[in-house]
Amino acid sequence: MSANQIHPPVVLVPACQRILGRHPFHVAGKKYIDAVRMAGCVPLVVPAAQADELPALLDLASGILLTGSPSNVHPSHFGEDVLDESLPLDPERDAWTLPMIRLALQRGMPLLGICRGFQEVNVALGGSLHQAVHAEPGLMDHRGDDSKPVDEEYGLAHPVKLIHGGLLDKALQGMAEPVLQGGEFMVNSLHGQGVKRLADGARIEALAPDGVVEAFSWHPMPDDTESVRGGFNLCLQWHPEWQAASNPVSQRIFKAFGSACAAYQSARLSPSGAASDHVERVQHPERR
Repeated sequence: MSANQIHPPVVLVPACQRILGRHPFHVAGKKYIDAVRMAGCVPLVVPAAQADELPALLDLASGILLTGSPSNVHPSHFGEDVLDESLPLDPERDAWTLPMIRLALQRGMPLLGICRGFQEVNVALGGSLHQAVHAEPGLMDHRGDDSKPVDEEYGLAHPVKLIHGGLLDKALQGMAEPVLQGGEFMVNSLHGQGVKRLADGARIEALAPDGVVEAFSWHPMPDDTESVRGGFNLCLQWHPEWQAASNPVSQRIFKAFGSACAAYQSARLSPSGAASDHVERVQHPERR
C-alpha cells in the first residue's frame, strides 16, 4: 500500500471477560471478527478499557461492533436488582462499553450492536430491559436451546417485521422473495433479555410477532440544542454474524455498516474534517 492510499476502516470489537482455567482472559467470538472483515474493515479487539482511554481508542477507529455474549447487562444500570443470579454478568464490560457508546454516538461514529450489544446501546441511552422476556405475559420464549447442535440452535426461529422507511428497511430494499416477503424475513433467536422501555431518541426498525423490539436505531431528539454528530447506527437483537456470508440479509447489513465506516474514515481524514452528507447534527446522547 502506497503512502497516499487509505487503509480499510478499523472497527473496535469490545472483548468480554472470562475465566479460563484459573486466570481471567479477554475474549471475542471469531464469528464477529469474520463479519467485520466481510464488511471490508479491519477488526481491533479491545480488552477492558479505562474511562480516560476511551478517546484514544475512538481516535484509532472508524466504527464499533458491539458483540453478543452469554453475559447480561447488569440490571443496576436500569434501576433493577438481579432477577436470576444463575445467569452470567460482565460488569467490567458494562463499565466501559456503556460510556463508550455515548461517546461514539456523540462523534457520529458508525455503530452496529448485536444481541448483548443491542441491549447495551438501549441501556447506555437510558432505556431498560426485560430480564426474562419469556416470563412476560403474551411474549414468546426467545431463548436458544444450547442442548441442540449449534447449527440448529442458531437456525431461523421466527419472522421479524420491518418498519417502513427505516434504516434497516432501506438497507434491505429491493431484496426478492423468498428472503423478504411482505416486509418480513426470518431470524435466529437466542436472547433471554429484551427491550422493556426503548431509550429516548431510539426508533424501532423491526418487531417480532409478539411485539418485542428486534431492531432499532438512534436518531436526533426534537429539542436538539448541542452540536453532536449522528451517523449510521443499527442495533439488532438477533445474530446476523452467524453464517453471514451465506445469508443475504446479513450481507446487506454488513455491507451498509462497512460503507458507513468507510465514509466516516474518509470524512475524518479529509483536510477539512467535514462530516459526510449523511451525518446529521443531533442532541448529545445521554443516559436519561
